[in-house]
Amino acid sequence: MPFAVDRDVPGLIVKFGDYPLHHGGVGAIRSLGRLGVPMYAITEDRCTPAAVSRHLCRAFVWPTTGTEEPKRLVEGLLRIGRLIGRPAEPMISWRAHMPEGMLLKSTPAASSIDAPQPGRTLGDYCAAAGIPRLVADEDIIPVETFSAYGEWFQQQLVPELERVRLVSVGRNGSGGFELKLDSGELLIARAVVVATGLSGLAHLPPELTTPDGPAVTSPVSHSSQHHDLGRFSGKELIVVGAGQSALETAALAAEAGARVRVVARGRGAVAFGAPPWKQPRLRPKSPFGRAWSLYAISYYPHPYRHLPSSQPRHFLVRRILGPLGAWWLRDRFEGKVDVCEVERIVRTETADGNPSLVVRTPDGRTEKLNADHVIAATGYRVSLSAMDFLGHELRTRLAVSRGTPRLGAGFGSSLPGLYFTGLPAAASYGPVMRFVCGTEFASPRLAKHLAAAHG
Repeated sequence: MPFAVDRDVPGLIVKFGDYPLHHGGVGAIRSLGRLGVPMYAITEDRCTPAAVSRHLCRAFVWPTTGTEEPKRLVEGLLRIGRLIGRPAEPMISWRAHMPEGMLLKSTPAASSIDAPQPGRTLGDYCAAAGIPRLVADEDIIPVETFSAYGEWFQQQLVPELERVRLVSVGRNGSGGFELKLDSGELLIARAVVVATGLSGLAHLPPELTTPDGPAVTSPVSHSSQHHDLGRFSGKELIVVGAGQSALETAALAAEAGARVRVVARGRGAVAFGAPPWKQPRLRPKSPFGRAWSLYAISYYPHPYRHLPSSQPRHFLVRRILGPLGAWWLRDRFEGKVDVCEVERIVRTETADGNPSLVVRTPDGRTEKLNADHVIAATGYRVSLSAMDFLGHELRTRLAVSRGTPRLGAGFGSSLPGLYFTGLPAAASYGPVMRFVCGTEFASPRLAKHLAAAHG
């Protein structure tokens, strides 16, 4: 659908903090730059993906940690504004840390950066302009808020976008694919890209299963099923796990008024990463921190699928980038959430609708932990059987390795024209595919292969 683009007002990507590979800023530069909007960006150095984009007019190199005083950040933004030489539309990187009290405001005619004002924050101005609140007063962006941004973006650019659900994908007689939608429509395609994220792949260990199955209204649920933790206010909540999903769920539930206990397997299982300014400076940067191994899997995952057997590939996917909390979550977690370290969870029992975890402690004793509800933040497992929209014929003909599709060059599967990205691609291209930042590697290669093979 056609839409108007204002090419007279430049865009400035405002990003504070040390995370050089950030897909959101790069995506905005590419999308708006291709439409003719002059784009500028704040970058850590001149070699980040944003800084070297051909759609960028200029990169303002300004290394920050996100913990600077608001006054310093305001002065820097005003300096950049003078270098641009005309009013620019600030575009906030959603992972940026904006100190409380600092704000950016935009008007149709121009944009400006103001000094901190009591009681006014960026969210207030976003709400007044009808833009979803992307940068909250807190550091954690709720999933529903980020989803609201996607809804708003869709409504602005493609308001007539039709919402349909894919029912099935199967082969047709001419070698292509036949897609059935819940609207009753039938589509024919030469190629299909499966990019369904984590949908349907939530993993619940057998020791946490109950007769009712995982659900918000059952004694046990999976973290992926929750969008509002306010329902647990005043209740006893157990969160199982030690990764970011578990720790963030626990912190948000505690802030919503729940009494939260995290149950983690192993001594010292609950840990947090070091902030960017405390990481070794002589190691290369990556989206996950400074380390040679993280740098290799982030920027050079090409050789991963050529490892001699599937065993090391699956092992590395499980072990690299294992459970760890983000550095900015530590202050919101410690002193507000209890941690219970166990050797293992034996089973889950229910009585009168309330769950109890029977656990074995590190000293060999058996204990029972009672709660009003248990949230299992136990991750995701790839299984083609969970992708029930793929026809039986496709699933039986696909070459797989431990339930995951084997992928070749360009993320193509063993069936010509069928591609997989995201978590299903991790066993072939490495653990970076588990994260959104993996799209920086996957997208151009997938697009190139599609164009070459299918025009």
